[in-house]
Amino acid sequence: MASDQMKPVAALLLFLNFCMYVIVLGIGGWAVNRAIDHGFVIGYGFKLPAHFSPIYFPMGNAATGFFVTFALLAGVVGVASAIAGINHIRSWNASSLPSAASIATVAWTLTAVAMGFACKEIELEIRNARLRTMEAFLIILTATQLIYIAAIHGAF
Repeated sequence: MASDQMKPVAALLLFLNFCMYVIVLGIGGWAVNRAIDHGFVIGYGFKLPAHFSPIYFPMGNAATGFFVTFALLAGVVGVASAIAGINHIRSWNASSLPSAASIATVAWTLTAVAMGFACKEIELEIRNARLRTMEAFLIILTATQLIYIAAIHGAF
């Protein structure tokens, strides 16, 4: 089991990650709401535009839909990871480690996928300040979530 010296480090990273995942969820929710309000209107008698995408986001580029979708998934699983992490930090024993480590690993994996789409979105360049903020948070979260996983395992 990880040493007790890693408990404050893990708790700090857990709090930081939780706050950042909540912010990612807020910005992602805004992006989805805006996409729904300003997306394509398809009804009876309307034809699909030539380059129709079911995940069209009017405020970004071609990667925005995938980026926001995976960012929302990573945010939800990240918050669940924080809840399991709180339980593990409270008890800090070997029996609570597997659940905290497994959900943290899933959250990190989804965050890494979202970070990949963030990098693609940065490469394509056309985006607004909120999307840039979410990109930065996901890039930071990819590193801090991995460090959190190492901290709860006592790998330092």
